[in-house]
Amino acid sequence: MWERDAPEEMGDLTRCAHGGEDLLPSATDPLTPPIWQTAAYAYPDLDTLDAIYEGRERGFIYGRYGLPNHVQLERALADLEGAEAALATASGMSAISSLLFALLAPGDRVVASELVYRGTRNLLDLDLARFGVIVEYVDATDLAAVEASLQRPGQPPRLLYVDFLTNPTILVHDVPSLAELAHRHGALLVVDSTFATPYHGRPIQLGADLVVHSTTKFIAGHHDVSGGAVVGRSELVERARRQAIRMGGIGGPFDAWLALRGLRTLALRMGQSSRSALALASRLVEHPAVERVSYPGLPGHPQHDLARGLLANGFGSMLAFEVEGGRAAVARLVRALRLIRFAETLGGVTTTIVHPASTSHRSVEQAARAAHGIGEGLLRLSVGIETTEDLVEDLERGLASLA
Repeated sequence: MWERDAPEEMGDLTRCAHGGEDLLPSATDPLTPPIWQTAAYAYPDLDTLDAIYEGRERGFIYGRYGLPNHVQLERALADLEGAEAALATASGMSAISSLLFALLAPGDRVVASELVYRGTRNLLDLDLARFGVIVEYVDATDLAAVEASLQRPGQPPRLLYVDFLTNPTILVHDVPSLAELAHRHGALLVVDSTFATPYHGRPIQLGADLVVHSTTKFIAGHHDVSGGAVVGRSELVERARRQAIRMGGIGGPFDAWLALRGLRTLALRMGQSSRSALALASRLVEHPAVERVSYPGLPGHPQHDLARGLLANGFGSMLAFEVEGGRAAVARLVRALRLIRFAETLGGVTTTIVHPASTSHRSVEQAARAAHGIGEGLLRLSVGIETTEDLVEDLERGLASLA
């Protein structure tokens, strides 16, 4: 990982704390990386310019092409995922759009999970479809249905696209089996691992070809960054990088610096929030006002056994639960909360709760939402690093308002 001597085998805490430190090694390295707040670089001569453009010398060109802070973040993410390369972008959707536009051409076919992140689905349906990309949605938790779609006569599939953990229903996709199916039929497997993070799951090591993250969420972890990432094989990541450069998808150095700063504590934050999420889910499943709870750590979750085999260090910080009484009950519950914030975000140090039917899936017809398990009483909880007992008390305060 580093140019200076470092052990090859390191724990997650160490990798998070030291990732990306090898950019400018010297006899006196700064403990905190600086922010390279510049839009462009000067060259001493034409030969140096040629060498940098041709990759014979290490150097930087222009902000839109990426700056040292981006490279540090990229190296840290690639190391955590066990991948060859990474690309840091301005947002999660910038990462996804750069990747898809780089890999797809008119007539290509994509098989995607019907529960794929709503922003990704809008991109596939409203933008890529206009350029002749064929998209077919499938229940990706049903491996037989996935294979039937992949082997459908006609245009061979180019991509299979799934979220490791679905938003907002928190189902688990069988990444190793999906990778085997995709590769058998000549497709690449792309996994959005925003919810799982490299702390809980590493899709590249499970057979995926590419991973995308919204680093806005758990990677940065403080509700103060916009960013995204593509991680995987160098050749594929570089294609996405060229697309991102052409589309203006590379962010500024400060957001990359903030994301790397947040990454330093990823393992600590995810460990705490995952433990709290399990405690909250265990309380919720016993509450009379709660109709159902979706959290992979619960034995009653439909993919609990799968999650035990695929996820490490716990089951993640995201859970969903449905209360009796629909939207009216949701309104009472969120109004009664004092610590948990009602906000359209996730993955930060503070716990947030959101009503998907009013936010991410607002434009989806009610019948279609219901078919995917997104009812009017469904709430998605992103658990932060607060003391577990405080979160339990606050959530029970909200639930008491439904009595």
